[in-house]
Amino acid sequence: MNKIALPENVRYIIGRLEEAGYEAYAVGGCVRDSLLGRLPEDWDITTSAKPEEVKKVFRRTIDTGIQHGTVTVLMPAHKPSEGKETASLDKASSGAWDNQSTNKTGGGFVGYEVTTYRIDGEYLDGRHPSEVIFTPSLHEDLARRDFTINAMAVNDKTGVVDDFDGLPDMDARVIRAVGDPIQRFTEDALRMLRALRFSAQLDFDIDPHTYEAIKELAPNLMHVSKERINVELTKLLMSDHPEYIALVSDSGLSSYISTHFDDAFDVSNEQGAPYPDIRQWIPDGIPKERYIRWGTFLRAVPEEAKIILKELKMDNDTINKARIIAGLFNEELPESIYEVRKTLSVIGYDTYYDFLAADECLSLQYSGEESARRLERIRATRKHVDAIRDAGDCISLSELQVTGKDLMDIGIPKGPEIGMVLHRLLDEVLKVPSRNKKEVLLSLAKS
Repeated sequence: MNKIALPENVRYIIGRLEEAGYEAYAVGGCVRDSLLGRLPEDWDITTSAKPEEVKKVFRRTIDTGIQHGTVTVLMPAHKPSEGKETASLDKASSGAWDNQSTNKTGGGFVGYEVTTYRIDGEYLDGRHPSEVIFTPSLHEDLARRDFTINAMAVNDKTGVVDDFDGLPDMDARVIRAVGDPIQRFTEDALRMLRALRFSAQLDFDIDPHTYEAIKELAPNLMHVSKERINVELTKLLMSDHPEYIALVSDSGLSSYISTHFDDAFDVSNEQGAPYPDIRQWIPDGIPKERYIRWGTFLRAVPEEAKIILKELKMDNDTINKARIIAGLFNEELPESIYEVRKTLSVIGYDTYYDFLAADECLSLQYSGEESARRLERIRATRKHVDAIRDAGDCISLSELQVTGKDLMDIGIPKGPEIGMVLHRLLDEVLKVPSRNKKEVLLSLAKS
């Protein structure tokens, strides 16, 4: 479990720094994920070299966060073609090119963040240190990190450096703060949400002392930007265990996220609720689309979904789709194929299929006649959607066989009336698809 095969680019960067007389290690999440058999999103490197010293070792660098000790080292994205000269960055050997890395920069290069060992100064705003102090000690650098599973480093010479028992915690499947959890969460309140997010992504429990600290310091989440909260909540909901969203309520963090956010956990608002277990509120199996996961989570508060997501600085497309999805959960499924076409005209095929899959997944959480009836309607609705798509029925204004210009040509004045007539014609076609012929529609427009 403790053996990690470092990507060639990472080995090369570490090797160059060691040749120059410095220490260097891969560190953090990439070590954790590698030990767990997961593909790291990126590879970060920590070193005893100061930023200006790192820049002297490598030819191509970017000052991405030099005030915090971070320099991005650029490496070629792919190995050179056979037979061509291989001398390039820093006269690297061809083995330094690694096309399996997930680090991305663009322009034919991949970037690797190389950060100097550091100690964070006092945190004045509950998010950012007032100053960064460089240190020659790897141990001191690891001690400032959030959780033990993220406080490990590795290189080929030393192997895994685990000063804070991240390996035993991984074996026990536990999220534990490094050192005093009160101090860790006081330094950076976002770490509380990160604990819940890692718990969901890894299916780990949270250490009781760490969890109690989250409950105690939950109000500190008010210091965190809504954008950062959004990122963590979305990652949690998009994980393989979205049901862990229940911990956001149980920990008390939900009271400090946005207006009405607490209400989203009121499962008694939904027909057929309450669930035996709040964790069934959003079970695994819901399609992994951001708007579907959010819409499913917010289905108890469809009227407030837009407010919640806007406060979290969500993009407009996700807001609109999630709001619609949340509302659909609170409506009866359409009985007629015309009603199905009307719904499709608003949300489209992909969104409707995703909603039906989510609705089916949730309905399977229930038992009894109500659940059986809902499942029957879901399957009947899906058959209607299949039939509409296979027939190529018109479900949008863009598919109508008349345009606004056609209507003006027959004397309908330019302006709002054009839109009103087009929508009336679309409704006629949704009722009877065979009416989608230009001459038929123009005749209907005149009537």
